Amino acid sequence: MNTQSRCWYMALMYILTLSTFILSRPALAQRGEPQLIKPLRAAPSLTGAGEWINTAGPLRLANLRGKIVVLDFWTYCCSNCMHILPELKKLERSYPNNVVVIGVHSGKFATEHNADNIREAVLRHEIEHPVLNDPNHLIWRRYNVRMWPTLCIIDPNGRLLARHEGEIRFPILDRFLRNRLAGYRKMKLLDETPLRFELESHNAKVTPLKFPGKVLANEASRRLFIADSNHNRIVITSLDGDLIDVIGSGVIGRADGSFQTCSFNHPQGLALSKRSLYVADTENHMIRKVDLDTKTVSTVSGTGRQAPVRPRPGSRHLNSPWDLCLHKETIYIAMAGAHQLWKLSTRGGIAKWFSGNGVEDIVDGRLKSTVYGQLGYASYAQPSGLATDGKWLYVADSEGSSIRAVPLRTGPTRYVRTVLGTSSLSNNRLFTFGDRDGRVTQALLQHPLGVVSVGQRLFIADTYNNKIKMLDLQSGLIRTLAGAPQPGNTDNPPRFDEPAGISYAAGKLFVADTNNHSIRVVNLNSGKVSTLVIDGLPAPSPAEPPAAFLLPGSKTVQFEPARVAAVQQQLVIDVQLQLPVGNKLNPSMPLQYTILRGNFVDTSLLDKLQIVETNDARFKVHVPLRSESGQSRFELAIKYFYCQEGFESFCRVTSVKFAGEVQLSSQANRKTLQLHHGAP
Repeated sequence: MNTQSRCWYMALMYILTLSTFILSRPALAQRGEPQLIKPLRAAPSLTGAGEWINTAGPLRLANLRGKIVVLDFWTYCCSNCMHILPELKKLERSYPNNVVVIGVHSGKFATEHNADNIREAVLRHEIEHPVLNDPNHLIWRRYNVRMWPTLCIIDPNGRLLARHEGEIRFPILDRFLRNRLAGYRKMKLLDETPLRFELESHNAKVTPLKFPGKVLANEASRRLFIADSNHNRIVITSLDGDLIDVIGSGVIGRADGSFQTCSFNHPQGLALSKRSLYVADTENHMIRKVDLDTKTVSTVSGTGRQAPVRPRPGSRHLNSPWDLCLHKETIYIAMAGAHQLWKLSTRGGIAKWFSGNGVEDIVDGRLKSTVYGQLGYASYAQPSGLATDGKWLYVADSEGSSIRAVPLRTGPTRYVRTVLGTSSLSNNRLFTFGDRDGRVTQALLQHPLGVVSVGQRLFIADTYNNKIKMLDLQSGLIRTLAGAPQPGNTDNPPRFDEPAGISYAAGKLFVADTNNHSIRVVNLNSGKVSTLVIDGLPAPSPAEPPAAFLLPGSKTVQFEPARVAAVQQQLVIDVQLQLPVGNKLNPSMPLQYTILRGNFVDTSLLDKLQIVETNDARFKVHVPLRSESGQSRFELAIKYFYCQEGFESFCRVTSVKFAGEVQLSSQANRKTLQLHHGAP
């Protein structure tokens, strides 16, 4: 087929399929406020779907009356969905007493229907609200959702108020809700008691690595660079696992500086150029440069602000850079959020657009067009992994479950082609996936995130199939090298859990086994798989300021001056809480308490503050003392969680401060300090 015929063919294919994807593909960022729904009607039920995650049990909208409820319809593979999670977190932090966010996970890929996989995604994305698994899109259909992400907003009376399709920023949500909340408050429709959910993070194990995303092995220096993504740092080891260095404090941020003080935000891709390591600082939308000699970090591209989904040529803003690949003096960037490839010179300058017309799709064609969506030009779908053999740039195009090849040679007729994937299909290109080895014309992948080139072979992290696969470019055959469809964490037989990064050195593949929080090593000679042991690598302990103990609006209960005798060097306090009728303390959520003031209190033993629950909402606190005599103003703060009988799936949280004068005396008749707090 000549060049002209090829262009006409690709144009025809594009026209035939554009309408198929316009409603089903992940949504582009939309401008403006959420659209009001008129007339107001009762919000459909959330019952009948799958498991609830990040909460102790099912939620009912009826129990959330008095709150603004925001339903976030998402799928965890989608970069657009990832982009609004921080915005929703800002909303939750700004309106803790008024807004409840519920994620409705209506998964795209088969792997995303599994509740355990969603649970890992909730931890990986640090989600702090309940999530409902909607594998059959039942809730999706009830709310007439068409695309990811979509927000549906429910008013305090349980009526569907508004919806928004696509990405949205916190200031827009804030503006939309602020005045309405004031009106609801004036009408006394709000229940402003804070709620508290049992999050998956409460039971998460502390591990040296946390959801590592990408890995880079360098044979010449025998070093391994690991993007320890959810610890917000880069770890350097030898190829055998000896710890060499750690880059980053562990705090989420974008501070440049020394290895100890610099910060990242969920970094991913890595590229090594001489004595400089380049890092795709994904959620900062930046490219960072690590000087391995001076042990300092600087920013070389990006402003910290997310670019639009359709960034203009020359834009200094980036959009979720996910992987990096070095060729000569150029670093190629998988710009997942923009569905494009960009490039950056190691000699300086800004990152520039390299390929992709910006439409999320799997379409072969010329490298790039200056017109968004122009026909005959290549389209990518969330490119997430890069590799090169010096002639071609290979792309793991995750949302299309495809491997693409991009020419690096110069010339006016450079075409992107699909090595394995869905570009030849007339429809459903983004929704055709599976786990099938064999000839590339028939083979299927499921959301691959990593690829590495070794001679005439490509090794692929077939992420959602939990496998490492080998593609022989000469024979056009692909086979499973290691792994099994079901996730696991064993070396023999080898099992992975959503491996995302892959690199090669010294006859071995190094795999970032993301959900297993580990690096796995595949020996290509023996076929054996092992887990890399990194001795002496602790989890970071970021020095972040602790949140205030007392919640906003907490009551202070002043008690009458009391004269009390100490008991075995302790002040015994008898606390009685009065809960609303039909409520009880949540048995799975321990009471929290602290001493705010008291000169006779032994502060060195406050971590051993003892509490003994007696019955229902009555309990005793034993406070360690420095002395059994003395007088001081005393303040005790208690935070507690309560729920309706039979509805332990979520609980309300409140706090109270007791304050008053206490005199300790061995002559006192009372041996307990009696404190009482009425119903919140």
